[in-house]
Amino acid sequence: MIKLFNRGKALLEENHLWDVFTYVFFGGLTTVVNIVVFAGATHIGISWQVSNFLAWLLSVLFAFVTNKLWVFNSHTESFGSLVWEFAKFMFARIISLGIDYACMFLFINAIHWSNMVAKILTQIVIIVANYAFSKFIIFRNKPTDHV
Repeated sequence: MIKLFNRGKALLEENHLWDVFTYVFFGGLTTVVNIVVFAGATHIGISWQVSNFLAWLLSVLFAFVTNKLWVFNSHTESFGSLVWEFAKFMFARIISLGIDYACMFLFINAIHWSNMVAKILTQIVIIVANYAFSKFIIFRNKPTDHV
């Protein structure tokens, strides 16, 4: 099983797709965190707007750790570098939070879709935007990059 995994990983790395694969995997887990928190919060009567923020906050913290350690393999040399990387991550995620709320408002208030359908479709848009932010802005200076 480990041999098969290593062969698959080598093939993905050879085709420059390992970052995409790990991002999709951990992005999927981040999306699960987001949707579960949103569903739980709305289920207990919290408005979709507040539930959406709580879901965003918890999923962003989860995403920073997984993106830094396992997706983009980013190593910072100092605490200051870590803080700068986290600040860039949060700035990008605040932009994606704006995209999130715009999509949610459109899907729920303008198109009148259910909260959960709106949340799931919005997460697809957010995953793509966050990957671009992380790959090309936040974690771009890892040792294996050859840009």
